[in-house]
Amino acid sequence: MRKIFFVLAVIGFGVLFTRAQTIDTDDNQSWNDVQITVPITKEFDFTLTGTFRFGKNITRLNDRRIAVGFLYKPNKSWSFQPFYWNIVARNVSGIFLTEHRLNFRATYRFSFKRTGLSHRSWIERRLRQPRNSWRYRPSLTFEKDIKKIIPDAKFFVSEEIFYDSILKRFSRNRFSIGINKTLTKNLQLDVFYLRQNDGFSRPGDLNVIGTAWRIRL
Repeated sequence: MRKIFFVLAVIGFGVLFTRAQTIDTDDNQSWNDVQITVPITKEFDFTLTGTFRFGKNITRLNDRRIAVGFLYKPNKSWSFQPFYWNIVARNVSGIFLTEHRLNFRATYRFSFKRTGLSHRSWIERRLRQPRNSWRYRPSLTFEKDIKKIIPDAKFFVSEEIFYDSILKRFSRNRFSIGINKTLTKNLQLDVFYLRQNDGFSRPGDLNVIGTAWRIRL
């Protein structure tokens, strides 16, 4: 497992520090999530997620996020998740502003032996100053069981694109690659590298090293 994590770190940090960086458009960041899931019934879960994102070459806190919602799983293939997101983030002037987001995600997952393919449709309503908007975020994720290499682990690759109602076009894409490791019955860890391309946000082109801790009570 250490070898795989080391390779991911080398790839990520190699990209971070070997390419020339433009101050206004590029940044190297670290995104860190902790998600707590509380089962309510066989089909319903309550979810609580906290996020800290560090930017400016991972030297300062860029934003913190808290999400509260529910996850409905009628069967093994489909899942539906409405949730609320409270975000406090720096703008281009370095001032922290608050944003509220109303979100709905629908995911279909197809599994075959040791592999999985899932499509997620995500709609979010953004309530913020100076103008409200909405975005559509479809994504496709491929998963591969690598238990022969790392016990209780999966390799994943994901691609996500963003449609923005203000710009009236697809304005951003995110590609990520990483490892999901089951540590205990109630705890999983994702370690990943993510590349974001966005010609409209400042900064919009990001190299990200991230972690996501998933706790199921």
